[in-house]
Order: sequence, then C-alpha cells, then structure tokens
Amino acid sequence: MPPIRTGHRGRPRRRPSKLHADKAYDHRRCRRECRARGITPRIARRGIESSTHLGRHRWVVERTFAWLACYRRLTIRYERRIDIHLAFTTLACALVCLGQIRRFW
Repeated sequence: MPPIRTGHRGRPRRRPSKLHADKAYDHRRCRRECRARGITPRIARRGIESSTHLGRHRWVVERTFAWLACYRRLTIRYERRIDIHLAFTTLACALVCLGQIRRFW
C-alpha cells in the first residue's frame, strides 16, 4: 500500500484511517480488530442501517473488480504459486491503467 501523506512529521502512515464495509462485516470482532489497529470502522449495521451510504466508496472497488474480471486467467486462477498470480494481477492492473490513460488522451 503506498504511503498516505497526512502532513505530520515522521514515518508515513501505511494504513488507512477509515474502513468502509458492507453489512457482511457487521460483527463485534471486526470492529474491535479495526479499532485495535487504529482504523475507524464505517460498517453498515444489519437491520438498522442501509448500506446505500457506502455506495460511492464501494462503487470504485466493484468497478475495479469488474475491470480485472475481464482477464480470465485471474478469474479462474490457474496458478498455484502466489508470486505468479501476483505478477498476472499486476500486469492486469497496468493494462487497466493504460486503457484508462488512452481513454482520456
């Protein structure tokens, strides 16, 4: 994860300050783990809260997964070795970024 610039001195922070999640993660254990790591959980509560507020944040993630799903090798995962799978994932991300850059030029 790239460093996050906060304007504070010292070593840059490498974890986010907030975590947006849907109702599937509404559990005391998940919230406790986030707080123990210094992350503010923003998790929709089951039966109480609608997860529509998470829509604009979640849309970015879902869209990215949809772009990566175009690459069959990642969707089916033929590789057993994690380093090879990571290499193909990195290549797919680079191709997605290249496609986005071409779209705006």
